[in-house]
Amino acid sequence: MTHSVLGPPLIQKKDNLALRNLTYRFQTGLVIGLLWVLHRLDYPTRLRFGGWFFSCVVVRVTQYQRRIQQNLALIFPDLTSTEAKKLSQRISQNIGITFTELFSPKEFVQKNINYTLTGKGFEALKTAQTKGRPAIVVSGHFGNYDVVRTNLIREGLNVGGLYRRMENPYFHDLYIKSISAIGDGLFERGLPGLKGMLKFLRGGGVLAVLIDQRISGGETLNFMGHPAYTSLSIAKLALKLEALVVPAYAVRKPDLSYDIVIEDPIVPSTARQMTQDLNDSLSKQVRAHPEQWFWIHRRWLHASPTKE
Repeated sequence: MTHSVLGPPLIQKKDNLALRNLTYRFQTGLVIGLLWVLHRLDYPTRLRFGGWFFSCVVVRVTQYQRRIQQNLALIFPDLTSTEAKKLSQRISQNIGITFTELFSPKEFVQKNINYTLTGKGFEALKTAQTKGRPAIVVSGHFGNYDVVRTNLIREGLNVGGLYRRMENPYFHDLYIKSISAIGDGLFERGLPGLKGMLKFLRGGGVLAVLIDQRISGGETLNFMGHPAYTSLSIAKLALKLEALVVPAYAVRKPDLSYDIVIEDPIVPSTARQMTQDLNDSLSKQVRAHPEQWFWIHRRWLHASPTKE
């Protein structure tokens, strides 16, 4: 009797795990195959082809196109259907270019490592490094955020990165291998990387983070005029460690080079206010360059959050 009750669900669970594992392997195999094809091309052609492939193939076989259009309709309700379609196309191309850059770390670094960094925010980061004060550089899924990390490392700053573990373990390994080629010192978000991250910051390191994904358990803050769940953890960490917090962005130009924008440091206040200030900073960049943000995320309250 016990076997007849418990057996089938256990078997079904094993079957589901096996199917999921097979799906993950298949997905990663497709990515590896695509990367093999892309790396037969010279770097500029590779980037443009990657942008084309994502905008013309990937978005059509996933839910991304519909999600982009839903998000655009929420934030820019006055766009005509033609304008929204053109902007959606540019957004998809930008995402494809970013992913292609991500998996071309050697050429990516060679092409994007010599940008001039200026501004009060950059000077504050250098001063913090000299004094051994921890610092947190905050950006979003905008342009290519790793351009900032690459150039801060070139300037001699001890920069580490905070990343989120992906659901597909095989693709996750591929992803970590690639971003590690840009710079070491990577910490997994949550308990797995917490100890190392705290040690790194207390030693005067500069932690690079992205804050624009919806997090379960986050606070409801304003993002581009609409309520969005936003984690306060980075601001809380900064207040606890008296860390400098600086927003920074890499804005992609038509020739696929970048302008790096390092803004003034966020004024220490409350975790909620500091996080809202960071949301406002990113909002300005997205409104100025809407084609460069990843509109594929379920960012606002009408979508299901991810877990932190």
